[in-house]
Amino acid sequence: MPDESRSDAITFADLFAGIGGFAAALSAMGAKHAYAVEIDKHAAAVYQANWQHPALGDVTKDANDNAVTVPAHDVITGGFPCQPFSKSGAQRGMDEVRGTLFWNIEKIVRERKPTLICLENVRNLAGPRHRHEWQVIIEHLRNAGYQVAEQSAVFSPHLIAPQFGGSPQVRERVFITATLVPEGMVMDPDPEPVALPEHALMHREWNLIEDLPMDKSATIPGTEISPDERTWIDHWEQMVAFMRAWRANQARLTGEPPRRLPGHPVWTDAWVNSKAAREHLLDGAPAWKADFLRKNFDLYDGIREFLGAKDLDKWLREVREFPESRRKLEWQAQDAQSMWDCVISLRPSGLRVKRPTHLPALVAITQTPIIGPIGRKLSAREAARLQGLPDNFTFGDQRDALTYKQMGNGVNVGVVNQVLKAHCERDKDLLLATERGRAIYEMVSGAAENPKSAIAAHLERLDSPTVSSAAAAN
Repeated sequence: MPDESRSDAITFADLFAGIGGFAAALSAMGAKHAYAVEIDKHAAAVYQANWQHPALGDVTKDANDNAVTVPAHDVITGGFPCQPFSKSGAQRGMDEVRGTLFWNIEKIVRERKPTLICLENVRNLAGPRHRHEWQVIIEHLRNAGYQVAEQSAVFSPHLIAPQFGGSPQVRERVFITATLVPEGMVMDPDPEPVALPEHALMHREWNLIEDLPMDKSATIPGTEISPDERTWIDHWEQMVAFMRAWRANQARLTGEPPRRLPGHPVWTDAWVNSKAAREHLLDGAPAWKADFLRKNFDLYDGIREFLGAKDLDKWLREVREFPESRRKLEWQAQDAQSMWDCVISLRPSGLRVKRPTHLPALVAITQTPIIGPIGRKLSAREAARLQGLPDNFTFGDQRDALTYKQMGNGVNVGVVNQVLKAHCERDKDLLLATERGRAIYEMVSGAAENPKSAIAAHLERLDSPTVSSAAAAN
């Protein structure tokens, strides 16, 4: 176990700290806080309760053109705001105010010269639409004296084996890791991106319920399926049965194996019979949408012929009473026999149905998935497990909605742990050339492959107080 009482312990600055995903990984390794900042008061309250370090604040007030008041530190981390780069946002990049927060990071880096940098963002930051912003970030870090790969390094917890901190969540994030080049040494102008070792990767299919693990109880408060949600799912379950029977009938007629259920989005608003109505829907539609519309016309015709107009129209009359987003289905569950055997996400694009292997990325906007085999939604504690946090991590008495939001905004701890290990191995020669770099390398390389037990032990030693009702109030 690392000696956290040593005065020469590695220190870290935790920017845009959230509830402390980076803090969890680094504290478990034995690093100590030098600084933490989080602008959201609810997340900051959870952070302070668990790590016993204040976090509420605004980095733009601590690092700006006038001064940098962030204290010296060895490692700087931060999942800087992703909205300017996210596919769900306007994607204005550095033209948007929040997109300029990298400049505050750079001011700290140039002033304090931490040995190691580890930043995280949505994968889209490294995508073609933000090629300029990506290049600016890389070039500025290099100009500040850091070795950093130009090629992006993208990681997801579902690709990492559970014994190495992985979890059943598809959460692709890009990591920017950099090492300060010691005086007298020359940086590699084109280093390889950080990559995880083969033995740490997941080589089997996840079992969400067993691997997370999920609580088997269907009666956890706050996870109930509402009557409306159950109505929507049960009604679509009828259509899944209709489509499966239709496919089986086609197979009998052709003598071929039954085809899978349609993989394209099913849009019942496009299930119209008249030529004029179809032409109206196609008028002005972009190519991708026109393709999906035509597939829906064909699907409607096939089911109508098999089922009969009367029965299909009865089903359609009911579904058209649903909200617009509940009149759509995205079947991504391959050969699953029932929606209730699957994970169901109620999204703006419709009911998305997947096999219960792993979950899509948790998001800050509450879209809590329904776990069909258990008959309830994912609990807040299970969401924390997906992000690699142990069960003694406290959220106090705050509303579950805040916890889900914080998990959606958070960084996966197991991924951070493995990224730091892989980075230190890649830049081992640079790190071993200085005293602080050597200490960082020894700390990270000697840390547990799966940090969850070490995090739990660290929290137990801190004897974290409960988040106060006032601090975490709605």
